[in-house]
Amino acid sequence: MNDTILILNGPNLNLLGQREPHIYGHATLADVEARCRTLAADFGLAVAFHQSNAEHQLIDWIQAYRVGSAGIVINPGAYTHTSIAILDALNACEVPIIECHISNVHRREAFRQHSYVSLAATAVMAGFGTHGYELAVRHIAHLRGASETSGGLT
Repeated sequence: MNDTILILNGPNLNLLGQREPHIYGHATLADVEARCRTLAADFGLAVAFHQSNAEHQLIDWIQAYRVGSAGIVINPGAYTHTSIAILDALNACEVPIIECHISNVHRREAFRQHSYVSLAATAVMAGFGTHGYELAVRHIAHLRGASETSGGLT
């Protein structure tokens, strides 16, 4: 598991590509997963990729990967702004945590500008579209000192 990046997606991200494409784009969650798996493999890393609309399921995955994994990339969706339970789970982690948002939450409604998750995050990606996931994978690889085998940029 020490070469595995956990990528978590919260509520409604299963509708990526269908829900508000003017905000979130046309890529599906399966597209994001495929790009992340390919990129991680270029660094000799694996990906465990999950989505759930259930807060407790996200917490269970965080706890399973909190020690010994390469790191966690999390787009908690609306739980970003509401979940102290997810924050508590992330605070128990001993690995890098990258908070990832597709839209620039700082240009949206005021309630979206507060993040409990940021209090535990090593870094935050916001406004890069679905490419932010790949940037997060690259950053975890960088923190581990991994070098890319393909040499190309995505």
